[in-house]
Amino acid sequence: MFGPQILVRTLSRPTRRDRQGNIWQYHSRSDHHSKVACWGIVFDLMRSCPLLRGQVESGEVAFGINHEMRDFAQDRKKNLDVVLCTPSKSGETLPGSLVAMVDDYEIQLETDERSALLALPPLRRAPVGSVLMALEAKACMTAHQRALPRLYDELNSSHQTVHATTDHAIAAGFVMINLAEDYLSPDLNKNPAITEKRWSRHNQPRDAQMAIDKVKQLRRRTKVGDTGYDALSIVMIECVNDGSPIRLVERSPAPPAGDIHNYASMIDRLSRLYASRFQNP
Repeated sequence: MFGPQILVRTLSRPTRRDRQGNIWQYHSRSDHHSKVACWGIVFDLMRSCPLLRGQVESGEVAFGINHEMRDFAQDRKKNLDVVLCTPSKSGETLPGSLVAMVDDYEIQLETDERSALLALPPLRRAPVGSVLMALEAKACMTAHQRALPRLYDELNSSHQTVHATTDHAIAAGFVMINLAEDYLSPDLNKNPAITEKRWSRHNQPRDAQMAIDKVKQLRRRTKVGDTGYDALSIVMIECVNDGSPIRLVERSPAPPAGDIHNYASMIDRLSRLYASRFQNP
């Protein structure tokens, strides 16, 4: 699986500029990390699911970005990071493709990853017809305990909105949790004239474990008609946010290989679900 390594490699380059002119690797008010994470999921899924590749090649499946879904039952709406969909029959065309997103989001690929991408049929952006799969990516980087209620509510509302709109659609969640003990918060370091940095200190692995435990409380479903995520993964990183390289963490407390919240397990489950559910999208 390429996705997690692509994510940490891309985020290691400071590219997010705040209003004061500071440039950060991660900024909570940017959706860059979410889009890169979802890009990696789609990339890995296309490599693992022959049915999806065939439907992309025939033009039956496209993707949408920041697609608004409206909950029919409660009339609430939510923008999903990335959706796989059937193209709308409006005939309208949109610029963008999975390949174009590499430059749009400054995604850093190694030679073998780029070769694998170019070997895939071109996945193009299009006006959304029917949603087949909706991807939502969130991050918990600092102040873990204080961030948990909002993190949980945002993730919980995503699958509820997806399935209240289209119960047959696959809802996938991705959560990135920071295991670093020290963190340079953009919110606490806005003034570039102040040379002394204000650091956030974490009690690790306790803080990260609290976030993991909270994410695991999210409901998961095993069949259409149930409530919950169809697939959900947790990826652990070490991000100090000071320009030093971000590291992918695969040791405990990260979900181990075979765990239902492991990234590879999520891709495998998404591939199987897609193949069984969308023979005729």
